[in-house]
Amino acid sequence: MTGSTALVPSLAGAAWLFDGPPARVLAVLDRDGEEARVVGGAVRNALMGQPPGDIDIATTATPDEVMRRALAAGLKPVPTGLDHGTVTVVADGVGIEVTTLRQDVETDGRRAVVAFGRDWEADARRRDFTINAFSADRTGHVYDPIGGFDDLARRRVRFIGDPVTRIREDYLRILRFFRFHAGYGVGAPDAAGLHACLAERAGLAKLSRERIRLELMKLFKAPDAGPTLQVMAETGLIHAVLGGIATPIPFARLAAIEAAQGLAPDPVRRLAVLAVRIEEDAARLHDRLRLANDETRRLTRIAAHWRHAIAMTVEEARTLLYRLGAPDYRDVVLAALAMSGDAADAPSWADRLDLPQRWTPQPCPIKAADLMARGLKPGPVLGQALAQAEAAWIAAGFPMAPDAIARIIDATVGLGCPE
Repeated sequence: MTGSTALVPSLAGAAWLFDGPPARVLAVLDRDGEEARVVGGAVRNALMGQPPGDIDIATTATPDEVMRRALAAGLKPVPTGLDHGTVTVVADGVGIEVTTLRQDVETDGRRAVVAFGRDWEADARRRDFTINAFSADRTGHVYDPIGGFDDLARRRVRFIGDPVTRIREDYLRILRFFRFHAGYGVGAPDAAGLHACLAERAGLAKLSRERIRLELMKLFKAPDAGPTLQVMAETGLIHAVLGGIATPIPFARLAAIEAAQGLAPDPVRRLAVLAVRIEEDAARLHDRLRLANDETRRLTRIAAHWRHAIAMTVEEARTLLYRLGAPDYRDVVLAALAMSGDAADAPSWADRLDLPQRWTPQPCPIKAADLMARGLKPGPVLGQALAQAEAAWIAAGFPMAPDAIARIIDATVGLGCPE
């Protein structure tokens, strides 16, 4: 089923194509001498029976014509990428990217200079993988000029044309190759694509750290990210990207644990078990991937506590939950379980994993005013005494009874001894 007019199964059952914002935009652009189709991932996903995700439209109309038609139809056009022919058209509060058919006329591996055109097959051939080159008109007919349907049926991710040429157009396609294989492929990655990615890996240095981070986070959430990262580790590619250790076995264990726990894939937590063992690893990744401060904080917390969490007692688990809060506690315990190699259904781990559901820590009831009422003055000594009182309260099992709290305060200020 190849060739510029070849049709693969239609999207006649895709409700989003016939009603709602995409349908409104298509109706405006697909008439009066111009043509418009849904392109790329939305078509691919629909063919696989999956939600479409982001819906992109390509058109023969120039960006100026797209904006003119959108305004005339009461839609809101936003010129988000005019250099590349892209206008975001807002319909019913939903933004849909509309891009004029184009060809790359110059590229340096990071960005391209494009020329607008009217050739649907030429536009398809400039895309990265065969399974991303589909388009569908507003009647639901699907066009497959590159042979992507056969690859989709085989669950094979394959570059369009020469893999090296496609990669040199944008070196991010190296990481996209692995990300799409993890999401849509089965078995070993396409051999020609893998060889080209390894041969061209030096080009990754041309990319911004932000683009690499975004692509990695998408890869980490993919359904078969574990086996794919194993291939990347065996070839040395993931080590080069991260600049340090990479352990895909704990990563795969964490993915299985998250699934068993009914948790959504968490790319930051997965990055931690893949590439963080000590706090210096978190600092390195913060710089190398331009991580957000909160992402780095999470990695640092996992690095600081995961070893202790492997063998902690119930009492120590309660203390850790109190100190960290439920979200960070869960990060640490899940990471520790993944890196321990223990059976995920061991009772001791179930107790630690379920602790936030069974017990909610209360704030320490001992305040500075309680100690000042016993004669302590504001200053460093008061701060130290307050910390000592909190530690004693934790060691006593987080009591809330007034008499137990009074004994801890007395002991802290030297007026008595706790029982």
